Amino acid sequence: MSSQPRDRVPRSSTGCKLGAHMSIAGGCDRAVWAAHAVAFQTVQLFTKNNNRWEGVELSAVHAGAFRAALEQTGIVDPVAHTSYLINLASPDPPLWRKSIEAMVVEVQRCALLGITDLVVHPGAHMGAGEDAGLARIAAALDEVHGRTEGSGVIIDLETTAGQGTNLGYRFEHLRDILGRVGRPARLGICGDTCHIFAAGYPLGGSKEYHETIDRLDRCVGLDRLRVWHLNDSGRECGSRVDRHAAIGAGHLGLEPFRHLVNDPRFRGRPMILETPKGTVDGEQLDVRNARVLRQLLGPPRSSRRRGRC
Repeated sequence: MSSQPRDRVPRSSTGCKLGAHMSIAGGCDRAVWAAHAVAFQTVQLFTKNNNRWEGVELSAVHAGAFRAALEQTGIVDPVAHTSYLINLASPDPPLWRKSIEAMVVEVQRCALLGITDLVVHPGAHMGAGEDAGLARIAAALDEVHGRTEGSGVIIDLETTAGQGTNLGYRFEHLRDILGRVGRPARLGICGDTCHIFAAGYPLGGSKEYHETIDRLDRCVGLDRLRVWHLNDSGRECGSRVDRHAAIGAGHLGLEPFRHLVNDPRFRGRPMILETPKGTVDGEQLDVRNARVLRQLLGPPRSSRRRGRC
């Protein structure tokens, strides 16, 4: 599989490209096979233990197994997510330096596996202030880009709920980072429905949905939005609390997801479930959530509106 970036325009594939975050227990290829077992078209994974700074070195055998799994299953456009320990906005020099080093490794691991898109939470300023945090993020990304030239990996800045001092809960934060870095072409955006809603952007009715998406477009450009995380929200709009819920089971309801999966501007983009795992009545929740989303495809029907602030 090529590690070259996807085209900035949607591919010609029809329907939405659904996937979920899958476990890599037993090897990164396990995530691919797990996604295939649920009839997904794509997948998201950590390339290492997300709660540890160090990871088991990826061998050529590991990378070969991952690439072979993609070839054999037909899973396309896999997405990686960085460790949650990384904080590119940290005002603490040792932690900031450690985060940069870890980020370089994350990019290198993606390049070895042939993964183009690497999602990262922008970072938390930890009391230093938003402007200082945004400047730290841009400086960190510049160093990461300089040390991973030619990797073909795109770092996708994820929209956040704004919990604590996390940056990225305003679309303008993402615009600011893009404006500060030296290589903006090597950055993309990952939109998370739960985070966007919890940050205070309504997504309910058609008017609200389009107003929010248009605002995102004005700030960063939808051509830069490469990945969607599809999650309902366990908390209300503007709560700035990050609590994922099953599709249709939270404060967003079904209507925002109906708009999103039918939006032709996002056709061909990976749409990744990060909803709670488990089994209900013998059915995997990933299967249930995917079925709900697929049932939303097609002309709109009348339904109770949620997703409002």
